[in-house]
Amino acid sequence: RVSFAPGASVDENLRPPAPLSPLRRRRKNSEKAKLVPHESPDLSFFDQGVIQGSAGYGRLHANRRNMSTLEFEGDGNKMQQMARSTYRRVIVTGPTRIQPEEGEACFQLKEALKAREKYMNDNPDRNKIEEKKISELKNLRNDHEPDFKAPTKPEHRKFPPKSNHEIKMIKGCFEAFECDGQKRRFKALPVEGYFEDLQEVMEIMAFGPCKTFSYNRLRVLEARFQLHLLLNDHLELLQQMGTSHRDFYNVRKIDNHVHHSACMNQKHLLRFIKSTVKRHSQDIVTNKGGKERTLARVFHDMHLTPYDLSIDTLNMRAEKTFHRFDKFNTKYNPIGQPLLREIFLKQNNYIKGRYLARLTKQVFDDLESNKYQFAEYRISIYGRKKSEWATLAAWVVDNELWSKNVKWMIQVPRLYKLWRKLQLVKTFEEMLDNIFRPLFEATIDPAAHPKLAVFLEQLVAFDSVDDESQRERGFFSGMPLADEWDNEENPPYSMWSYYMYANITTLNKLRISKGMNTFTYRPHAGEAGDIEHLAATFLVANSINHGILLYHSPVLQYLYYLAQIGISISPLSNNLLFCKYEDNPFPRFFRRGLNVTLSTDDPLMIHVTKEPLVEEYSVAAQVWKLTSTDLCEIARNSVLQSNFDPIFKAYWVGQHYWKMGPASNDVARTNVPDIRMRYRYDLLQEELYYVHHAEEKMEADQAKARLRAKKRQEAKRKDEERLNRALESQESSKPAENKGDTKEACGLKGDGDKK
Repeated sequence: RVSFAPGASVDENLRPPAPLSPLRRRRKNSEKAKLVPHESPDLSFFDQGVIQGSAGYGRLHANRRNMSTLEFEGDGNKMQQMARSTYRRVIVTGPTRIQPEEGEACFQLKEALKAREKYMNDNPDRNKIEEKKISELKNLRNDHEPDFKAPTKPEHRKFPPKSNHEIKMIKGCFEAFECDGQKRRFKALPVEGYFEDLQEVMEIMAFGPCKTFSYNRLRVLEARFQLHLLLNDHLELLQQMGTSHRDFYNVRKIDNHVHHSACMNQKHLLRFIKSTVKRHSQDIVTNKGGKERTLARVFHDMHLTPYDLSIDTLNMRAEKTFHRFDKFNTKYNPIGQPLLREIFLKQNNYIKGRYLARLTKQVFDDLESNKYQFAEYRISIYGRKKSEWATLAAWVVDNELWSKNVKWMIQVPRLYKLWRKLQLVKTFEEMLDNIFRPLFEATIDPAAHPKLAVFLEQLVAFDSVDDESQRERGFFSGMPLADEWDNEENPPYSMWSYYMYANITTLNKLRISKGMNTFTYRPHAGEAGDIEHLAATFLVANSINHGILLYHSPVLQYLYYLAQIGISISPLSNNLLFCKYEDNPFPRFFRRGLNVTLSTDDPLMIHVTKEPLVEEYSVAAQVWKLTSTDLCEIARNSVLQSNFDPIFKAYWVGQHYWKMGPASNDVARTNVPDIRMRYRYDLLQEELYYVHHAEEKMEADQAKARLRAKKRQEAKRKDEERLNRALESQESSKPAENKGDTKEACGLKGDGDKK
């Protein structure tokens, strides 16, 4: 049975006030309506057509009362927040008995959630300490955005002395030892336990009752969202219209998934190349075999002049690349020339990335002039040699590539197979050593690696990237570990995920012991390939990029929902590679309540406007009929998934942004109505409660059923005893010839038939 409960409150102790009497509603407009606590507020004007329908919106100027301005007696802040989050909801009632299959499915899902929690708790996060400090601030200014302080140049700062730590790589995982007498040891959870947990998650995904239960719950979530919109969309819009200054364009939006070498649009790159050829034609840009060439000579050898260049000449738009990741990668080459990519889009070239630094600063200026758009740019560390970190850090620090609108991320392409073939590394462990050893050394002794130490302060996360559609052998029993992996095959995705997570965890433990910032693991997963990739990231990743293959696994999709793992999806990018736009599962994920947001991936090959992130939102809004509330909620998710400093998140979202429900939201900052936040929070809590208590409820139901059966058996036994006694007494008191009549009088038709 489905019933509609307008104004129902989640907290029984904060039940909203009752409707006003007609007499009190007719009071003068100058008097404030005082509502009695523990009764329902008067929301009848919503039902009378004042708000509903296009005609109602024209009269809003005369009815500026909305869910954020209702006033109550008592604790004003708490009561106003309750009024803002009060909404009409659907209550499902009826038999609540849990079947054994459902109970077993919930038990399995609960075990999977416990496995993820184990890995997340083992990886420390510096931001949690900062969040606690922010929650204690009573004078956090909401009228002034926190100032961004660019890092001080290495030559002008004093670094802490070298700490007494030693590092050692053991089977592909770094371990750090504190040699000050305490002998503290920093390490990650063992690889053997990880593969056991991964195998368990894979078995849960294939368990029939889990698939049925998860699929049904996801469908219920989607249907309830549709009902929520039917009942409350006008209330959400009214609260948005009552929020001064804020709309979709001036809420903070963060591009969580964008590659730095493709962060500009084609027109921007074209203008930059033309101006550079005109103004710096005599710059020496290459030196091949001792032969130097100027920029003018490079274009002369290609039989090109700046006048000849156009968007079509660059040929960088990703066309006819569906299921062809190799062709997509060639689009990074302007005019199809890898040399031009090296000159303009690489930082480790002959000119030390001078042109790319200028181009990057122009992109930074565009973001800062926009004010409300931010980005987390990924730049590559390949693992060929340890000196890559020093080169990258020098390029960033020397060119002062800092901005309040940008954070840096490191992406590690999974290219072990190529480096092994070129004899650059001998084992997978050696490649991991090239990637992580410089970071441990810069953490222990920052003064010996000043530029890298400064760069790490602006680094927030690691990513793992490559073509997921390539064939690979999945996890198998007896698989060699990193120190033994010396063949020319690429390690499986699950192995990459563990070793990235494990070394980041150990590094975080070391850095947090020294009061330094920490990093998260946010890999590409679920764009193509095997579903095992998403199972691995469920265990060890803080959030993921793409994730569209979750649609094929209802169990994993439901687990990602329960854990609220961030998923940054790029529908326009997917449309060019692995998933047509109309088939993209983003709108379904969003309706079901998964923590999803939109990102651009590669604006250089995909987008055509100066604001690619807004272009991504605009296309999604038109195709999937997203409302203003939907767009603002997606933008809010992008802030929460990002790794910007907590003080900025508190200003952009709310002082307690890490909490759940309306308490985490400031509608004046996010333009997301508290009604929507309360709805999302209520459903998530219901699902978590159902999963975590299903087994207990099933056992209680079974115990009650056993008790009822026992009582029925006891009652039946007593009835039989009473009947037997009655028969015996009558038989003893009457002659033998009347025994048949006695049976009929007792309700028995014959021998053996007793009632």
